[in-house]
Amino acid sequence: MSDARMRYELETPATVLKHFNVIEEKGLSADAVEKQRAVHGFNELDKEEGTPLWKLVLEQFDDALVKILLGAAAVSFVLAYFEGGEEEGISAYVEPLVILVILVLNAIVGVWQESNAEAALDALKDLQPENARVLRDGEMITVPARELVPGDIVEIRVGDKVPADIRLISMKTTAIRVEQAQMTGESTSVNKDIDALPKGTENVIQAKTNLLFATTVVVNGLGRGVVTEIGMKTEIGKIQQSVQEAAEDEESTPLKKKLDEFGELLSKVIGVVCLVVWIINYKNFFDPSHGSVLKGCIYYFKIAVALAVAAIPEGLPAVITTCLALGTRKMAKKNAIVRKLPSVETLGCTSVICSDKTGTLTTNEMSCVTFSHPGKSDTELITYDVEGHTYAPIGKVEGTPLSHFKTTVSSLAKICALCNESAIEYKDGKYVRVGEPTEAALKVLVEKIGLPDDAAKQAEFASLQKSNPAKAVQFCNEYWQEQNKKLAILEFSRDRKSMSVLCSKTGQSSGPATRSSTVHQNVLFVKGAPEGLLDRCTNIQLADGSIKKLSAEGRQVILAQVSNLARKSLRCLALAKKEELGELASYDGDRHHPAHKLLENTEEFAAIESGLTFVGLASMLDPPRPEVRPMIETCHTAGIRVIVITGDNKLTAESICRKIGVFTDTEDVSHKSFTGAEFFALSEAKQVEYLMEKNGNGMVFSRTEPKHKQQLVKMLKQQGEVTAMTGDGVNDAPALKQADIGIAMGITGTEVAKQAADMVLADDNFATIVSAVEEGRAIYNNMQAFIRYLISSNIGEVAAIFFTAALGLPEGLIPVQLLWVNLVTDGPPATALGFNPPDKDIMTKPPRRSDDVLINGWVFFRYMVVGIYVGLACVGVFAYWYMFYDASGDGHTLITFEQLTHWTKCHEWKDFKVNNFDGMDFSSDPCKYFTEGKRSASTLSLSVLVAIEMFNALNALSEDGSLITMPPWSNPYLLIAMVVSFGMHFLILYVDVLADTFSVTPLDFNEWLVVLAFSLPVILIDEVLKFVGRRIHARELEARLSAEKKHQ
Repeated sequence: MSDARMRYELETPATVLKHFNVIEEKGLSADAVEKQRAVHGFNELDKEEGTPLWKLVLEQFDDALVKILLGAAAVSFVLAYFEGGEEEGISAYVEPLVILVILVLNAIVGVWQESNAEAALDALKDLQPENARVLRDGEMITVPARELVPGDIVEIRVGDKVPADIRLISMKTTAIRVEQAQMTGESTSVNKDIDALPKGTENVIQAKTNLLFATTVVVNGLGRGVVTEIGMKTEIGKIQQSVQEAAEDEESTPLKKKLDEFGELLSKVIGVVCLVVWIINYKNFFDPSHGSVLKGCIYYFKIAVALAVAAIPEGLPAVITTCLALGTRKMAKKNAIVRKLPSVETLGCTSVICSDKTGTLTTNEMSCVTFSHPGKSDTELITYDVEGHTYAPIGKVEGTPLSHFKTTVSSLAKICALCNESAIEYKDGKYVRVGEPTEAALKVLVEKIGLPDDAAKQAEFASLQKSNPAKAVQFCNEYWQEQNKKLAILEFSRDRKSMSVLCSKTGQSSGPATRSSTVHQNVLFVKGAPEGLLDRCTNIQLADGSIKKLSAEGRQVILAQVSNLARKSLRCLALAKKEELGELASYDGDRHHPAHKLLENTEEFAAIESGLTFVGLASMLDPPRPEVRPMIETCHTAGIRVIVITGDNKLTAESICRKIGVFTDTEDVSHKSFTGAEFFALSEAKQVEYLMEKNGNGMVFSRTEPKHKQQLVKMLKQQGEVTAMTGDGVNDAPALKQADIGIAMGITGTEVAKQAADMVLADDNFATIVSAVEEGRAIYNNMQAFIRYLISSNIGEVAAIFFTAALGLPEGLIPVQLLWVNLVTDGPPATALGFNPPDKDIMTKPPRRSDDVLINGWVFFRYMVVGIYVGLACVGVFAYWYMFYDASGDGHTLITFEQLTHWTKCHEWKDFKVNNFDGMDFSSDPCKYFTEGKRSASTLSLSVLVAIEMFNALNALSEDGSLITMPPWSNPYLLIAMVVSFGMHFLILYVDVLADTFSVTPLDFNEWLVVLAFSLPVILIDEVLKFVGRRIHARELEARLSAEKKHQ
């Protein structure tokens, strides 16, 4: 048995059987099965080992900001341990413990999110069938599907899920049809046959009409095939491999990239600044007040560590997560379920939406949109438009009032109802099909046409539609079935391209006992491809029901209508009947009837279906969702390109794209519409040129395979596009995983697609994406606001510590206070900034590029100015208390600036004395005035920092808008957050236990006035900077408009 790979679809059944050394009637022997299994293994998809928990945990700490915090925590632990005599118990370790708690909580969230990442692969395994009917040693047996091997002879029948990739070798029915839309994106089931394909046939799934693919479903027929591929070598296995590769290639979101870059930069800046602060104090290492040079080094090292704690926005990860979570709640209310939090922000910079067609842009519910029948002569056709685009039997038929039910319309409805093996059901409030999509569309058409002039039946129908939709769903179809009982079915075959049913006219059959005395006038109803069926039509039924000879001119009129419908990418079926049936006229379904032998011989079907009477045409399509066109127009306005990627044929795809607005009606699409094979046959330079051509609104790729979708998404990402991919099928999973954001359909989508996606549309409404993109843009703008707010606050803290060290002042802000500010008091306002109302023109601006900077030069300058003021204010109020402040009446001693900046030398000062106050005694050691006695000054400094950051949050309401035009109450959540933050600050000031932990003391009214005096100027400073910013932007806009005008 050869292992050589061959294209099985190009070989005859005999050649394929010979390749596997197997006989169709016997199958493989037990020994042959074992030999094959030894080579190929079991028929199952690979089970990927999940990432160990310990590895997921470690990955959460592989981040620049986290590493800085870990380092700070480690140093703090060491310093706390060696200085344990100064503080007792757990209070000595508050700072490092708080840092570690933050890191652990962030790690827990990260692990929880990532533990669900590979669920898509498990969903793929669930698609595989459990059992298969296989011929082995001449006996047909049922075995678990995983035990199949290449060369096995497998029987497949209607309803089966195909257990492996199979080459069809024989058919027991005239036709076998397979539903493979979830694999290929084709909107209708596919006819399969056993013939070898021509050698030049393109190597794509859709062209392989003699192969059955694992996990697809047989919707019609019975046959046998030989297993060609199993497990990971099947097409579904290749999809799993693609999902795995896409998961490995998964990149960070644009926001995470920016934050990572910021973290790397911050780590370098912090390292340099800390080193500079430590070095500029090297002279103070030798100060006798420290006890030794080593202790002096350690003291200033602690200041450097405090600087690191101040510089790191510890609360930023928590605020971002909170903001994204709030964004997901908003989106959920709009039916967009976000599975991965960062996807919320990624939506905001989406520049290209790659959309699957079938089931995404279209309903994936075949609908009859027009039907035609002859008028007063055979050269006249009357055409009706049909409303509705789902399987719901609701919609008007233009021009057919029930009170004037035409004879030919009645005949057409009868053929659609009876020449049909499908059904429509009403389940859980939804209309669903059972059987072929095309036949289901005809069933729905019958319900829309309604009943002939039968008042009683019409009244019953109307009543049932209101009271019992499940029973009314096929009322009209059942009416015709009662009128004409089915006696036999002449199944579809590829050579005839038609199928027919033999029916009795009365609905009663006499049976053998009365055959001699009663002649039944049976009728044959036929539907099929128009060209082939018209060749077998000799007559035509006119609008009044009369039968006339079909003339050559009449035939041309019908064919012209068929061509016109084809140009609109409508699938057209011809409907006909035959009443002169010879022996079959009296056939009653009895196997002993003389005419029964005609129905057993499929070669006689073409002769039976000759001499037909043409009744009409029915045209259908998988219609676009009605909400899609305005959504695409909105995308175009927002600068978002729409690229359609489908497995359907080229003409159908182009037609749909014109209907939904991807292309205009007259647009030249020669460089915008390609099959997958055509596009990837081009040079790489041409591929990029056409793909990045932005004239017009989009592109369409048809006859694509899963690998094509994934390659297109990868190419777009390489060109700097932020790509969203929508889809619902198994075939979409690799591309959904590859895209910056994968969007799956929640109702029609497979579990595989949902698990691979970042977001699921609960209502399958493509327009929901627009709302999600708008929300994503608003969230990003708000995130910029709070990120800038937090960063400017941290710059202020760094400036405060730097000025303290540079001037040689006592330490005004200690690390645990800075942690409290960064995590607790800054958190609520930063989170509340996520509720800023979106700009009204947010969807008229082009999407930002993924490499746009988070903070540009002007914004950085602004926040440096604000940050420097924050530092000066904090240091200034600290010095103010020592040098000028005596309004509190506590009796503390005022000193000079010279004394304050050289406080470490106070042991050398002669006759230096300070007053005792607040229960503190400095009689024995006046120098403690600068350590233990600084509590009030430190509290003022901390309070100024908190107050400034609250006012700075008001500044962050708008990047350039004044508080006059964007008042504080425009975001009431921010006002509430400020009250909460001040409340938390009051808590640590006025609760004794907390006051001792944070080394603060209660402030009186006069001291709060001082805090406000030092804090409020930050609003005036930022208002001036915003004014300058508005002038700069105005000049830039004027210059741009002037350049555009000059260009025009």
